[in-house]
Amino acid sequence: MPLGVFDSGIGGLTVVRALRSAFPRRDILYVGDTARVPYGNKSAETVTAYSREIIHFLKKKGADRIVVACNTASALAVGKLRESAAVPLHGMIESGVEAVLAVGGDGPVGVIGTAATVASGAYQAALSHVRPEWKILAQPTPLLAALVEESWLEGEVTEKVVRHYLEPMMREKIRVLVLACTHYPLLKGVFRKVLGSEVALVDSSEACAKSLESTETKVLEKGELKIYL
Repeated sequence: MPLGVFDSGIGGLTVVRALRSAFPRRDILYVGDTARVPYGNKSAETVTAYSREIIHFLKKKGADRIVVACNTASALAVGKLRESAAVPLHGMIESGVEAVLAVGGDGPVGVIGTAATVASGAYQAALSHVRPEWKILAQPTPLLAALVEESWLEGEVTEKVVRHYLEPMMREKIRVLVLACTHYPLLKGVFRKVLGSEVALVDSSEACAKSLESTETKVLEKGELKIYL
């Protein structure tokens, strides 16, 4: 049975790429809601309604588990979605936090995402829960997803926008930057140019695929049953 994946646009394809690398034999169904992108400026009720529609579609296509490859939907809606999904749902927040913990260290942690993701406080709360002593700096960066959707993945304009958003965090000397939107890994080159090599970049797409590895293994082991009489 296929693995379902959805996002508000093309950004979720970064998750698909990571999943295909981790599970090359797994069928994957991806829905990119380009008709209603972005989700980051919409209410929790609207994001939940859109997500339910897509989950219903993926289930009809046979998906036996679904990755909510949208940080905004993960932050605003995944709890309610799990109540009615009837298949396992995997959000982006938990795996992103696990990836930050794996980096280690004690310096400030930066989080960038859509306005809705940052305003929800989901990443800040999850990080503070496991490491209350950490200083968490969260910055909404709404223009970045639009730049990716328009294929502005490099160049002077994109670099200026990224630098403008990250300057407050750079002054605080962050040691980790969480890319809390699946569009943002496509801008890694620009982030690296602006931040240098000392700041670790946590890619939510790669973190999601890694967090699913143990789950997928368990599913495959349980899926095969042999009875000898």
